[in-house]
Amino acid sequence: MFENLIESQPKKKRSIGQSIVSLLVHAAMIFAAVKVTQGAAETVRDIVADTTMVFLKPPPPPPPPPPDQPPPDVVVAQNPPPKGFQTVVAPTDIPKDIPPIDLNEKPFDPKDFTGKGVEGGIAAGIVGGTGPVNVSGEVFLEAQLDDPVRPISIPQPRYPPVLQSAGIAGSVDLQYVVDTTGHAEPNSFKVMKATHPAFAEPAKEAIAKGVFKPAKFKGQPVRQLVQQRISFKVGQ
Repeated sequence: MFENLIESQPKKKRSIGQSIVSLLVHAAMIFAAVKVTQGAAETVRDIVADTTMVFLKPPPPPPPPPPDQPPPDVVVAQNPPPKGFQTVVAPTDIPKDIPPIDLNEKPFDPKDFTGKGVEGGIAAGIVGGTGPVNVSGEVFLEAQLDDPVRPISIPQPRYPPVLQSAGIAGSVDLQYVVDTTGHAEPNSFKVMKATHPAFAEPAKEAIAKGVFKPAKFKGQPVRQLVQQRISFKVGQ
């Protein structure tokens, strides 16, 4: 039925003119493709160069809700101290030296010692008041207190090696203030008397590391001025 294959048939040869036209057409197509691609690359580059980043400010947080306020008919007030006066107890042991000056201490107010009103109160108190009197900033002597300072734990003072090897004993009389937490205030130390200067620093170290039961005045913890002798004995 088929005597010859299609590919087996002889092909006609192109002429020189047709080859030149085909070459020009292909060259034009390649040139056009290159130009189109180059223009697209320049367009993309221009777009990237002109891009500007814009940061939007987040919206402010909502305002806090108004604080809860008590109704108008509710009165909020602390229990005030009574209107009265403070008592002064004469000390049994009169200090020989001036106590240390504390700039944070509450100044002396003669209005609190008029003898009028309720004993244990203050001049700025309220008649009928039962609140506590703030005396935490004042320094009391042992004779003025209902419950004076009591030592709980005081370490053995460090014996100076030179004095210990020489067999020299001695003592130091210290004055210091114990605060309401039961510790000696570092800036309150004062050496009243020392048999040897080398004993003074170890005595301060021992008291500074000690723990005390705070003094109380009318049930309230207060600061107390303490005078104590620290002894150094050979062989202790």
